[in-house]
Amino acid sequence: MTDQAPGADAGIPGKPTAASRTTLSHIMTQADTNLLGTVHGGVIMKLVDDAAGAVAGRHSGGPAVTASMDEMAFLEPVRVGDLVHVKAQINWTGRTSMEVGVRVLAERWNESSPPQQVGSAYLVFAAVDADGKPRAVPPVLPGSERDKRRYQEAQIRRTHRLARRRAIMELRERRAAEGIDEG
Repeated sequence: MTDQAPGADAGIPGKPTAASRTTLSHIMTQADTNLLGTVHGGVIMKLVDDAAGAVAGRHSGGPAVTASMDEMAFLEPVRVGDLVHVKAQINWTGRTSMEVGVRVLAERWNESSPPQQVGSAYLVFAAVDADGKPRAVPPVLPGSERDKRRYQEAQIRRTHRLARRRAIMELRERRAAEGIDEG
């Protein structure tokens, strides 16, 4: 990692990772359950997107929209009554996009034990202006060794996302050139 944060050439001062960290907490109710009686994954995903969106908006200083979600992992079931904590932080920034890392923890309503990690996700947000056009974001300034590791891991995920997107586009173009209907 260089001393100059990415995006610094845009003239926007950087912000430390800690400046936009957010925790959202919610008690799970019967209305949140799926057919199996556990909390529906979509409910957790919405909480994840809400917390990540708050972080992206705080870091970028304005509106930001979800561009993609990577690696949503559900590690343990969440049940009615559980107090769910969704912890989110900026991991990486580009010129107009940001990766937000999210950890989902649950405190069981009937136990006096520490919160248990029940999920995690990585989301990419794009900062937008009033017309919905991309706008520059402040570079992230990772402070701790953990933040620096998360930054480097985010760069790897970005490289993989871009390579996957290119490979899919090349395959589509090749199939179109061969006259194969994509349906």
